[in-house]
Amino acid sequence: MAYHILALHLIGGQVAQTPRQRRDAFGGLVARAARQWRRAVDRRLEPFGLTEATWLPLIYVARAQAPMRQKDLAAALVLDGSSVVRLLDALEKSGHIERREEGADRRAKIINLTTRGWSIIEQVEAASRDVRNATLLGLKDDELAVATRVLDLVCQNLARQQDEDD
Repeated sequence: MAYHILALHLIGGQVAQTPRQRRDAFGGLVARAARQWRRAVDRRLEPFGLTEATWLPLIYVARAQAPMRQKDLAAALVLDGSSVVRLLDALEKSGHIERREEGADRRAKIINLTTRGWSIIEQVEAASRDVRNATLLGLKDDELAVATRVLDLVCQNLARQQDEDD
């Protein structure tokens, strides 16, 4: 039912119609949708001086059930530790976060949003919600459920491949 959404990806000017064409087009379509979605949110957050590189980590920290450690954020963002350190340095310098040592282990750092960070999260969440609502417009609940299951399985398969490669 929801596969017709995936079939809309163009291949050489043609709509992907055969199962093989849909399989061949799937990865590119997912990547294109992700890029367009990120750009749409980035455009909405541009007035606040935020890009995906800065708003996405703030969202992860804000939505975490428990205080988030740097290494957990790196894993969530699928980034190496040094990239996350540079990113967090910039967010700390801009006053959005603060890092604290976790207990006796001085190497482990907990990330906390500052008052400024929490206030920007409201803007990020509103922009994200607006883009999500506009993006999913016209999708029926059952179509969204199928698409969600498909993408979740794709993510699980990719994670398993990465684990096997490591």
